[in-house]
Amino acid sequence: MPVRVLLVDDEPLVRAGLRAVLEAQPDIEVVGEAADGAAVVPMVRTLRPDVVAMDVRMPLLDGIEATRALLRTVADPPKILVVTTFENDEYVYEALRAGADGFLLKRARPAEIVHAVRLIDEGDSLLFPASVRQLAAEYGDDGGNRAARATVERARLTEREGEVLRLMSRGLSNAEIAARLVVGTETVKSHVSAVLAKLGARDRTQAVITAYESGFVAPG
Repeated sequence: MPVRVLLVDDEPLVRAGLRAVLEAQPDIEVVGEAADGAAVVPMVRTLRPDVVAMDVRMPLLDGIEATRALLRTVADPPKILVVTTFENDEYVYEALRAGADGFLLKRARPAEIVHAVRLIDEGDSLLFPASVRQLAAEYGDDGGNRAARATVERARLTEREGEVLRLMSRGLSNAEIAARLVVGTETVKSHVSAVLAKLGARDRTQAVITAYESGFVAPG
C-alpha cells in the first residue's frame, strides 16, 4: 500500500511542488491538500492519511496548534512532518515538543523530501538527529525541565533500555542499534517499545526530546 500524505501549507506553490515530488514516487500518494491548520482535523478524519506534511507557520492555526489538536482529538493519528523555511526555528522545536514526528526544510532536495516521508512513515529512525539535537540545545531546558526529569525517574529504565535511548538520540536505526549492541533487531524493537511505553512517548522523537530535556542525554 502506498504512503498516504496530506499536504498543509498556506502557499499554493509549496503544496504544488511537494505534490509533484511525492506523486512521482510509486509508493507515495497525495490524498489531499489544505491551506491552513484549521482544516487538518476534519481532513484527517475523512482521508485517513499516514503522514501529514504541515507548514509550521500559517495565518489562522499554525502547525504547533494543529499538531496539538490532531493528537488530542483523533484516535490513531497519522505521523506529522513539519515543513519549515528555517532550520533553527523555535517554532519547529515547539512543534516537536507538541508531538510532531520530525521536520523538513522547504528548500530540501526532492530526494530528501521523499526520504523524509518514508522515514517518518516507517518510524524506526530519527529524522535529522543532528538538527534535533541542535534545536534541543538552543531551545530546550538543558536538563532543567522538572516534568521531563520526573518522567525519566518514574520510567526506571533498565541499563539496556537507557543504552538504547542514548543510541536512539544519536539517530541510529533499529538495525544500527542491533549491530552496535550485538543483538537481534527484534530484541531492539522490544527495547524501543519498552522505552516509549515507560516514557509515555508517542514515538522516538518524543522520547528523545524527553531524554534531552531531562538531562538524561546531553544535547550538545
